[in-house]
Amino acid sequence: MRPSAFQQITKPCRFRKAVLTIIDAGRFLFSFALLALSLCKDLRCASTGNMIKLFKVKERQREIAANANGKPPVKKQSAGELRLHRDISELNLQKTCTISFPNGKDDLMNFEVTVRPDEGYYLGGTFMFTFQVSPVYPHEAPKVKCKTKVYHPNIDLEGNVCLNILREDWKPVLNINTIIYGLFHLFTQPNYEDPLNHDAAAVLRDNPKMFESNVRRAMAGGYVGQTLFPRCM
Repeated sequence: MRPSAFQQITKPCRFRKAVLTIIDAGRFLFSFALLALSLCKDLRCASTGNMIKLFKVKERQREIAANANGKPPVKKQSAGELRLHRDISELNLQKTCTISFPNGKDDLMNFEVTVRPDEGYYLGGTFMFTFQVSPVYPHEAPKVKCKTKVYHPNIDLEGNVCLNILREDWKPVLNINTIIYGLFHLFTQPNYEDPLNHDAAAVLRDNPKMFESNVRRAMAGGYVGQTLFPRCM
């Protein structure tokens, strides 16, 4: 039986209506999904924020409890302190070099190194250096001073040290062990070509025997020229 003219006209209308209904349903589901995702994100943010707040509260409670027990609050270590701690734990010093912490092990950033050369001009001497390490270490070299007054071409009478790795040749891959070996090398092979004490450098260059005599006199606590040196042997 052939469909009537009315049925032929209404079939496409019903089809379009069904398609529109499906599209509307899809839009509804998409909107619902976006709403759900937004709610989840808000919940996660709220949860993270609450966790951070809780952590800060607990941290504060620990500080209060430590103070109540008479214990000082725990100080957070900087990146420089963490690196320095590793450097010190990996030190491989010669027997003639020692390290000490005058302010205690809680202050790693300031320490002393004692060098006792076992050969060369300075054999038998004892020389103490102070190290002051920056919080940005190893991106900045430590500040090193010689606290023992010494007759040396590469160390002036104020204790400033001429060592290339403490200046332009410093790199973050270097460490405390490298510096100590460099200091030891200054005593076994002093260098007159890059001096801080120009008088000592000139004597070393022109008259090594006189230089040796001056070094022994200075380490014994005598005068070299107009300068009196403390005994360090």
